[in-house]
Amino acid sequence: MSTIHDLHPTIAANTPAIVSAPMLGIASPNLAVSVTRAGGLGFIGGGYDSTKIETLLSAAADLLSSSPISSYNKAANDPLPVGIGFLNWGATLPDALPALQKHTPAAVWLFAAPDPNPQDTLATWSSEIRRATNKRTRIWIQIGSVKEALDVAEKAKPDVLVVQGSDAGGHGLARGASIISLVPETRDALAHAGYGGIPLVAAGGISDGRGVAAALCLGAQGVVMGTRFLACSDAAISGGYQREVLRVTDGGVSTVRTTVYDIMRGYNAWPERYDGRGVENVTVRDREEGMDDKENQKLYQEEMKKGDAGWGPEGRLTTYAGTGIGLVNEVLRVREDLGGEND
Repeated sequence: MSTIHDLHPTIAANTPAIVSAPMLGIASPNLAVSVTRAGGLGFIGGGYDSTKIETLLSAAADLLSSSPISSYNKAANDPLPVGIGFLNWGATLPDALPALQKHTPAAVWLFAAPDPNPQDTLATWSSEIRRATNKRTRIWIQIGSVKEALDVAEKAKPDVLVVQGSDAGGHGLARGASIISLVPETRDALAHAGYGGIPLVAAGGISDGRGVAAALCLGAQGVVMGTRFLACSDAAISGGYQREVLRVTDGGVSTVRTTVYDIMRGYNAWPERYDGRGVENVTVRDREEGMDDKENQKLYQEEMKKGDAGWGPEGRLTTYAGTGIGLVNEVLRVREDLGGEND
């Protein structure tokens, strides 16, 4: 059985694997490199537009060249010690592959493949990326149910499964469980089906060391944090968004799962099985009270002109965050979050 540390030797030894989520527009090359430099594994948010992948990976390569990490040996043809995430409902493989060959990352994170045959799409991406990078890039695939895990394990043969529970911020399955039951049941089901060697990384509601410890007890080898890194000086995040993350408490009540923010922003290509968790605000309340989506969208677009003032309890702009938001109450640098530097 491979471990996360076997697959990714740049992760600090004798510590849990801490991973930053590939949050679109926020998980920049700078954030990803900073997380890796601190002993974790940082992912860049590649999103649904694969034509931007080369620029993002090139920026990460430049950061590593200007300030090297001792565990990364470019001369030995090591892959870049960061990952990049794809939203597979929009990302295009022919555009992605040349960038992955030119600036080969340590990992790719695949998520949200389109219907009707999402597992076939993930299998194609996995095999083609392995071929293009000569298996130097590890395949991470995000799942949100036991059935998804079994289907992905059979068809796509991932190196790592990201097990996302329903507490996670941003997008995930509209129907699902928290990691408390999802991780151990997935672990048991994979072992029973002969896939017990696939490492699991838990995501959803983990904001501090207590959450990390809990995830490890449940059977994960590492954890993904997204909401915690929203309050990070290395993140590419608007000031209004970040202040809202710091303001909000009681995340199980103050955040909701909804599709309204996708509708407001014109992101209508998400498969129907997904929605997103974000902080409740006027946009959500108006829709619940019966406001027409077109009128709501018009007001949302007007709110965007306010910049940072458009966030907040009486604002309309999207604050994707998980239920662990109440545990995030100060802005830190990555090395303060993770407790050291790996250089």
